[in-house]
Amino acid sequence: MLKGIPKIISPELLKILMEMGHGDEIVLSDANFPAASMAQRIVRCDGHPIPELLDAIMQLFPLDQYVAKPAALMGVVPGDKVETPIWKEYQHIISRHGGPEEVFEMVERFEFYDRSKQAYAIVATGESALYANIILKKGVITNG
Repeated sequence: MLKGIPKIISPELLKILMEMGHGDEIVLSDANFPAASMAQRIVRCDGHPIPELLDAIMQLFPLDQYVAKPAALMGVVPGDKVETPIWKEYQHIISRHGGPEEVFEMVERFEFYDRSKQAYAIVATGESALYANIILKKGVITNG
């Protein structure tokens, strides 16, 4: 056990977060996402919702301050009539941890898949909300 590390952050996830460098990306995937077939590295967090994981990760993980939008969401497929209230929850969590107000880039579904294949790691969660996948781009820790 360590002090200050949220309990939901497994040793494997902590190692991945530590290994990542500036500009590396991590995907928090919902339960429907094909994580195992896309991941270079996969961390299983089955049974956990993304908002709880996102909140824990944001306590440790700086977002890239050198890009306009350091987080990406999978855009809703045209014609799909799905509500996405989880996106507002993500924005609230990121803002609470000092992230920018305009944090999200919207990425078309297949472009999101291609970007996910290039991500440093994919965290497979038990999140059941549709279009709940999110990509985070790691920043740097600054002095002060």
